[in-house]
Amino acid sequence: MKHRIERRAPRHNDAGFTLMELLIVISIMLILMLIAIPNMLNLKASANQTSAIQSLRTIHEAEIQYQTEYPANGFACSLPALGGLASSGAPNAQGAQLLQPDLAGGQKSGYTFNITNCQKTTVNNQDQYVSFEATAVPQVVGKTGHDGFCLDMSGEIKRDPTGGTNCTVPIQ
Repeated sequence: MKHRIERRAPRHNDAGFTLMELLIVISIMLILMLIAIPNMLNLKASANQTSAIQSLRTIHEAEIQYQTEYPANGFACSLPALGGLASSGAPNAQGAQLLQPDLAGGQKSGYTFNITNCQKTTVNNQDQYVSFEATAVPQVVGKTGHDGFCLDMSGEIKRDPTGGTNCTVPIQ
């Protein structure tokens, strides 16, 4: 009897993935990223909007305090007048040190801030600002924020759904 020896092709122990498996995994990852990235951007814009509203409230509080500290000037008609660094000396009407430097510089959390529409009267040969409007607009509408916001000396904040300063819609 002859023993027959069967020869089998050597088996390779492939420990890796096939090309098809890799393509499927990459496709799934891409789909998840396409879903997650826009949601993440909307969360960032929403957070920026919340920060803008809070910053406008801070500006309003600083304006009230400025009016109390410098009654001859009334309200401040610029953010730098509400700002200033403690290292530059004592607070004064040109740098009251009531706002943080980023907000006093007009840029914070994807929004640009400004004080506009100041009305002044002259009392005892001194110009006194009796009203103001603070605005916050997204630096890039749709990316850093969606709505623009405005606040006047009454403290009521309104929004502009187009991202500008035509604020007519009260916020809740």
